[in-house]
Amino acid sequence: MAKLTVDGIGEFVVDDAKRLATALREVGTDQLHACGGKARCTTCRVEFIEGEPTNMTLAEKTILADRGMTGSRLSCQILCDHDMKVRLISRLEGSGRKDCGSPLAETIEPTPIEWVEK
Repeated sequence: MAKLTVDGIGEFVVDDAKRLATALREVGTDQLHACGGKARCTTCRVEFIEGEPTNMTLAEKTILADRGMTGSRLSCQILCDHDMKVRLISRLEGSGRKDCGSPLAETIEPTPIEWVEK
C-alpha cells in the first residue's frame, strides 16, 4: 500500500497496483481524464511535489514531448507503487466539460506498455 497525498485535499492509502488516475477518481477528486486513460489527451496531468517516478511509459513521454509540456506527468500512466504527493492541474470544476471523462481501464493503456527513463 502507498500513501497518496493530494495537495489541498488530503492523504489516502491506495493499492500499489492502482493507476494514479483511478486512485484520484476513487478518493473523490474531480481530476479530468477525457481520453479514458490512454495517454492521448493530457487532461489527467498532475504536478509532483514529492515522489515523482523516475520512469514513464513511452506513450507518456511521447505525448508530453509532442505537446511541449514539461513539469507535469500523466496520472493515467503512473502506478501508485510508492508514496507520492501531487497537485491536480486539470479539474472538472471550471472546465466546461459535462464529466471527468471516459471510464478508466484497470491497467495502464495503451498496450504494449514500454517503460523508459523520464
